[in-house]
Amino acid sequence: MTGSKTLLHGTLEALVLKTLSHGHLHGYAIARWLEERTNEALQIEEGSLYPALYRLESRGLVTSEWGTSELGRRAKFYSLTPKGRDRLAEEVRTWNAFAVAVSEVLAG
Repeated sequence: MTGSKTLLHGTLEALVLKTLSHGHLHGYAIARWLEERTNEALQIEEGSLYPALYRLESRGLVTSEWGTSELGRRAKFYSLTPKGRDRLAEEVRTWNAFAVAVSEVLAG
């Protein structure tokens, strides 16, 4: 996808919140879910994902706890908070309005 890294930069936190709305996951699983969901159009790099998770956690939008991954390794699992669900709903409304506006311009 042309420019996907640029587009991703502004939407990564919303994508992470949406991913976590399906249940608690560790960082690698979040990245894989997004990559699989987009048929690999989005490649989520650790250098972007983990800072985003830390920002979301510091703002109270996600919580984390240590657990064991499906491979038996110690991993930090992230979950959406009620505040995070509210923020996700806001992000979806904003994104949808933005997408409609851009589509109008590009269609004309």
